[in-house]
Amino acid sequence: MNPPETLNQIDAPILSIRGLHVRLSRDGRPNTVLDGIDFDLDAGEVVALVGESGSGKSTIGLTLQGLLPAEAQPEVSGSVHLAGHEIVGAKPHDLRTIRRGLVRAVPQDPMGALNPTMSIGKQLREGGLSADEVVDWLARTGLPDPARIAAEMPHRLSGGQRQRVLIAMSMAARPRLLIADEPTTALDVTVQAQILTLLKNLAREHNTAILFITHDLAVAAELADRVMVLYGGRVAEVGNTRTLIGAPLHPYSAGLLSARFNLDSDRGRQLGTLSTEPRRPRPDGAHCNYVTRCPLAEADCAERRPDLVRQQDGRQVACFHADHVPDLMARSREAPPWPEALAGDANALELYRITKSFGSGGGLFQRPRQTQVLAGIDLRIQQGECVALVGESGSGKSTLLRIAAGLLAPDEGDVSWFGGVQPQVVFQDAVAALTPWLTVDEQIRDRLRPLGLSRAEQTSRIAAALELVGVDPALRKALPSELSGGQCQRITVARAVIVPPRLLLCDEPISAMDVSLAAQTLNLLGSLRRRLGMAMLFVTHDLAAARLIADRIAVLEKGHLVEIGEPDQIISAPQAPYTKMLVGAVPRLAS
Repeated sequence: MNPPETLNQIDAPILSIRGLHVRLSRDGRPNTVLDGIDFDLDAGEVVALVGESGSGKSTIGLTLQGLLPAEAQPEVSGSVHLAGHEIVGAKPHDLRTIRRGLVRAVPQDPMGALNPTMSIGKQLREGGLSADEVVDWLARTGLPDPARIAAEMPHRLSGGQRQRVLIAMSMAARPRLLIADEPTTALDVTVQAQILTLLKNLAREHNTAILFITHDLAVAAELADRVMVLYGGRVAEVGNTRTLIGAPLHPYSAGLLSARFNLDSDRGRQLGTLSTEPRRPRPDGAHCNYVTRCPLAEADCAERRPDLVRQQDGRQVACFHADHVPDLMARSREAPPWPEALAGDANALELYRITKSFGSGGGLFQRPRQTQVLAGIDLRIQQGECVALVGESGSGKSTLLRIAAGLLAPDEGDVSWFGGVQPQVVFQDAVAALTPWLTVDEQIRDRLRPLGLSRAEQTSRIAAALELVGVDPALRKALPSELSGGQCQRITVARAVIVPPRLLLCDEPISAMDVSLAAQTLNLLGSLRRRLGMAMLFVTHDLAAARLIADRIAVLEKGHLVEIGEPDQIISAPQAPYTKMLVGAVPRLAS
């Protein structure tokens, strides 16, 4: 098998998928992950594959590369033609040839895909590039000083730089298909904008087809020619990006869009959310697999499986009641208002002239270099007030939060809390924040022990806290490994507020979440802090989230507080050049 020598040897479509079924085993139990996928992708076309975690997006990407994990005992049927070559049933040698010459992937975690023991240049030269070609390809991705980047080790680069290195490595091989699996998740908005522009340019200049896997519809709108919405391993809707996002015809697409927040969202109301968490479809598959969550579901939805039907505008939709979805979208805009906030005049947090530096390098005869991370920060948060702290990676956001939490001492300056009571923290990685061998009950009960309550009183308080955050109290005996990521995040919030703190500190709690889960989490935190009268410091790189949840936004640039004000003032009339750059880089949904 020989891959094509030039980009124009094979006619479109580059990729053709028919009747793709994939079953994977977990703990000895087989599970249908992809259930009859039909799809085409043309040369030079960018298609965004969207859906919540567990919808099957990444499984499609792995199947196209022949990289499904062997330990999952994959069962694959159907047909996947890539540039004239059949992937399903191909021999390992042929799959390696296909991966080497036809398809490349850019994963979500660039550090995990790079060899930490080799320089960037050496890793690119392994693909047959000369030293000059390495520098040229790095330059094409917009990396500053590409000769220096080539000499660096991966750990010396930022996440955005590593991501662009992987794109350079992938495109230098001139693949027919590039699979980008959540490459911008948790990246700063400015780096995200650079990578999206880079991918669009690569598709246009090299006629490369791109399958862009994401849960962010605004990112999809910025990049893709078409959008394919996946739910439970089936295609719910596929069509032109502007048409689908402007007027979805599947209730799941509508639900994702109603949960999506942007710089124009109504700050006076909570976000729309999808009902309940995803459910596994019945094994027989003889029904709509969205039926358990769909507000439009009727008897026929539970008895028959809807086919993808082509509409007059060219898109395809798998729904018996697509004509009712416009009314559903209109109702989704009537989300409930926020509860009335409890506030006070005292300051829950006072940060005065906070300065912090960290040392790096150094040796036996050399002092470590000192890098200033925070430079004289003054910030006060009143009782019941929420301040969002925004800025790029390296701006000092998380360092300031750790100092505010008492987890890190400043070099200079003072930290004071109302009443001297230490705040509670909700961390970005909820699963890692929970002790894996303790049940939900044990994790939360630990916060109640100093109060001298009886065990019965503790149990009653735990049940009430779980209900407050929307978790079934029956899950008290579950371990973290038995819960979804969203449930784990809600449990960390329940643990933090079961004894209502004066101040709650949230460190990027939604940065890597699906849009539906992010909306649920923002609604939860916004409602709780108003009902309980908590002050909140909300660290994020997402300006849309900051605008929605905060009373004020503080902008941090390289350790300096450059601007602070009301959210709409910051978004509509930013004063600092850095703030203007952040606002300008936010992707917008197509209208």
